[in-house]
This record gives sequence, structure tokens and C-alpha cells, in this order.
Amino acid sequence: MDRTALDAQTGGDADLAREVLALFADQCLSILPRLTDPARPRGERADLAHTLKGSAAGVGATRVHALADAVETRLRGGQEAALDGLAKAVDAALRAITDGRP
Repeated sequence: MDRTALDAQTGGDADLAREVLALFADQCLSILPRLTDPARPRGERADLAHTLKGSAAGVGATRVHALADAVETRLRGGQEAALDGLAKAVDAALRAITDGRP
């Protein structure tokens, strides 16, 4: 997690940062199960990866951002995407948020 990016988004407001991180965490928990569901259409999964990518950029979750971008690119290109790395990056970001070390 890039604290500088989060501070830029929140103007250094600690309360707002906590709120934004909580929203990001909720979004991760909502998106990841749908993104990893192979029964969902590839285009829908690409849209979910795009949403996650944007959210990650907004909080400074650089690894989640990069991996979500790669997943989106593969899905939009008509290919399946390995999601283990993204799932692990999301898990690490969520643990960092929970531990208070974004």
C-alpha cells in the first residue's frame, strides 16, 4: 500500500482515509468472489477487474491495481486469467488495512 497515494486522495485527513479504506475493503470483498466465478461472462468479469483496478489506484494498493489491470487485459482479450496472484494481493491489502498499516 502506498500511503502517499492515499494521502493525496484524502488530503491527509486520517478519518477520511479510514473511511476510504473501509469502502475499498468492502468493495474487494464484494468484487473478488464475482470476479473469480468462472460461470460469469468474461466481459462482466473484465468490468469487475476494471472497477477493482480503479478502486485500488484510489487507495494506493499498487499491487492490486497492477494485477487487476493484467486480469482485465487478458479477459478483454478473450483469454482466461490466473486469479491467484490477484486474490493474494487483495488478501494482503485487506490485512494491511485491518492491521492499520496502509
